[in-house]
Amino acid sequence: MPDYRSVGRDGTREMWNTNDPDLWQKSLNRYWAFVKPSNLALEEEMDRLNSETIRTMNPQAWFMFLLEKYFRWKYTAPNRYASTTKMLRTYAANNELPALHAMKKRLFAADKDNIQQCLALASSIRGLGTAGASGLLAILFPAHFGTVDQFAVKALAKIPELPERDLIAAMNPESLKLNEGATLIRIMRRKAMELNAASSLITWTPRKVDMVLWTCAR
Repeated sequence: MPDYRSVGRDGTREMWNTNDPDLWQKSLNRYWAFVKPSNLALEEEMDRLNSETIRTMNPQAWFMFLLEKYFRWKYTAPNRYASTTKMLRTYAANNELPALHAMKKRLFAADKDNIQQCLALASSIRGLGTAGASGLLAILFPAHFGTVDQFAVKALAKIPELPERDLIAAMNPESLKLNEGATLIRIMRRKAMELNAASSLITWTPRKVDMVLWTCAR
């Protein structure tokens, strides 16, 4: 059994192939060790986000949430935040906030079992690709989605036992397609179900699985 301190370096495969609740809980706790102090308050806010609050936001509030909260959380590098929000800001500049608000309504109404459709809806928001779309879904609906990005791909690539190993090997970690994102989220859902079946100590979600994968690839 690997010590949790080694999980991020070379224990990813061993960790994934066990459903030991203590090991997974310790691995989840490690996520917070990688959060920069300057980002901690926003990380905590996103972690306890009430999706009902977002659902009832008016067009202006929804735009400001994306601009000042979500995009800052997802794109921590200043240059990435600047380039992605440049596209997002066009909604306000062109008086298109009602259209952006309509996208939110479609997201909340969408069938969460149709992963690729949900990713497509979220990625239709200007500034969001597959990774950014999955992150938005993950914080709004953590019981259904996890964030799929280069870290998730690199971590899962260390696990040859996965039935999807060939699909993962063919992915470009920094430019994921919608169908590839859907594959990764299905893997996270499956692991969350396995962990919940093995222990009732905590309720595992795809979002929590993605948090563990994020630390494994670092």
